[in-house]
Amino acid sequence: MSGHSKWATTKRKKAKTDVARAKAWNKLIKEISIAAKLGGGNPDANPRLRAAILKSKSQSLPTKNIESAIAKGTGANSGTEMTEPLYEGRGPGGIAIMVQCLTDNKVRTVAEIRNIFNKNNGSMGESGSVSWAFTYKGVIVVDAEKYPEEQVMDLVIEAGAEDMSTEDGVHEISTSPEAFDAVSKALEAANIEMMSAEITYVANDPVKLGHDDAVKLLKLIDKFEDHDDVQDVYHNAEIDEADMDAAE
Repeated sequence: MSGHSKWATTKRKKAKTDVARAKAWNKLIKEISIAAKLGGGNPDANPRLRAAILKSKSQSLPTKNIESAIAKGTGANSGTEMTEPLYEGRGPGGIAIMVQCLTDNKVRTVAEIRNIFNKNNGSMGESGSVSWAFTYKGVIVVDAEKYPEEQVMDLVIEAGAEDMSTEDGVHEISTSPEAFDAVSKALEAANIEMMSAEITYVANDPVKLGHDDAVKLLKLIDKFEDHDDVQDVYHNAEIDEADMDAAE
């Protein structure tokens, strides 16, 4: 989780080892498959699938894996019925946490997610207990050293983006979920490479954590991300790079 942006402080990406990368890729493959199953295998006609592919490419998922996941999702025997519960709770320091899951057994998953909260300085809440602390939006990151601010700004605003900020060598573009597809397509059409692109939950007002709580929170996030049913973890903490290093 880099410290260059408000968006980056809401999520922790974990792909430092081969095992961690394999877990991250498996979650991406599951999202591609479910998106293809629900909306068809053509990304131009399926915004959710297109968003999943963009996210996967930004995390270096091989093209052959993407194609295989789409084929699996659109196949006649495309697997067990899946649901996508979003669990909410509090972590160390009272930090708001949301855990997005993809599961074939909600009863099992909710019990296991609650257990992770309880055993790692957290507590699971009711639906809506912390979601007010986040905004669901599209976030696209572009290399500011390769693409001038004015060029990118004019393009994305014309395509429907809400805002763009430039800091620490990147342009961060915010869109509504509905405009995400049009903005990402406009960037692709202009041959502007996206470092990352996804529809995500962004913390409205990130909360600065002290060292001890930050380390505890990062360990809690690791526990969630290690769970096979967890697709994404969102939180509203602002964490120093030094504290992230200490949690390794």
